[in-house]
Amino acid sequence: MRVAVVKERRAFERRVAASPDTVKRIVGMGLDVVVESGAGEGAWFGDAAFAEAGASIAADEATALADADVWLKVQRPLIGGESGADELALVKRGAALIGLLQPAQNPADAEAYARAGVAAFAMELVPRITRAQAMDALSSQANLAGYKAVVDAAAEFGRAFPMMMTAAGTIKAARLLVMGAGVAGLQAIATGRRLGAIVSATDVRAAAKEQVESLGATFITVDEAASRSAETAEGYAREMGEDYQRRQRERITEALKRTDIVICTALIPGRKAPILLTSAMVAELAPGSVIVDLAVEAGGNVEVSRPEEIVLTPNRVKIVGPANMPSRIAADASQLYARNLLAFLGLLVDKDKGLKIDTADEIIKATLLTENGAVVNPLFSAPIAAEAAASN
Repeated sequence: MRVAVVKERRAFERRVAASPDTVKRIVGMGLDVVVESGAGEGAWFGDAAFAEAGASIAADEATALADADVWLKVQRPLIGGESGADELALVKRGAALIGLLQPAQNPADAEAYARAGVAAFAMELVPRITRAQAMDALSSQANLAGYKAVVDAAAEFGRAFPMMMTAAGTIKAARLLVMGAGVAGLQAIATGRRLGAIVSATDVRAAAKEQVESLGATFITVDEAASRSAETAEGYAREMGEDYQRRQRERITEALKRTDIVICTALIPGRKAPILLTSAMVAELAPGSVIVDLAVEAGGNVEVSRPEEIVLTPNRVKIVGPANMPSRIAADASQLYARNLLAFLGLLVDKDKGLKIDTADEIIKATLLTENGAVVNPLFSAPIAAEAAASN
């Protein structure tokens, strides 16, 4: 069985779907690996390192994908001449495509995968169960994004993070507010604390309170009763009603008057990101304050944030809108994501080193979008996909 890894061609993407370490392990499973030349450059993995690990190096994408049985990707492929390319046309029918395919945001893509005859697996849909923890790509990437958000905020902030007592006087510790205490938010809290900031956090889920406080941060509660119903069965935040959002804005507005840095991380799977900070709320921050909006690609948690821009507000607050934050720490992000794929690939290889799609396995069933020319995932059937597209 042949496994292909190619260069990522979407904007702002530096990651790669394999590392020399995972290539060595895949080869050890009895599979052939072919890597497109230059695929790992953005993550500082050279062709020589992949070759030493046992991969064949292909001169271009078409050569790498020729006769590939499994196609490992970071981002969804370019389809139908998008950006002047059609990557999906390069892979043979019956091949398996595995990557962060964003099916909820791009429901029409599932039909394209079905037409191409590929078995498409979306890593976003890996269920949050114990057996699947090593395959949880959303968590591995969000963890790094939360860390990098605080580091970037520190670089933009014109003051120090920790309290410093010097002969010339005392410097007050910076105050950091994290909005959304999921994987990214919890890592942002931990990183802010390591840097010496006074950290507080808020989340709609009641279960987040204990996690936030265990990291030494203060939890800002809006409505404990409402928060108990704010978590889905999968562990994600549920979109709250307008009354809750109004009370949340009032509570956070008061906190912003004592805040220097805000990290926004709130996402709702398959939906536009909720607005957590309006322009009026941003106006409560002191000049020189910094906001990092990790949800900017999903519409943004901040009313005036813009992807890949630093917006300077009239009251001189910097709003940083990084596109694809994990890609900014590409080497580590690629290492972790490649291990997620390696663990997932283990479910697809049978004892004869062939491709096995066992839908009796709950992980396979949850992640499989298309097979044998049809959309097989009930979440992305035609009526539901059309509804999702309309809501986005």
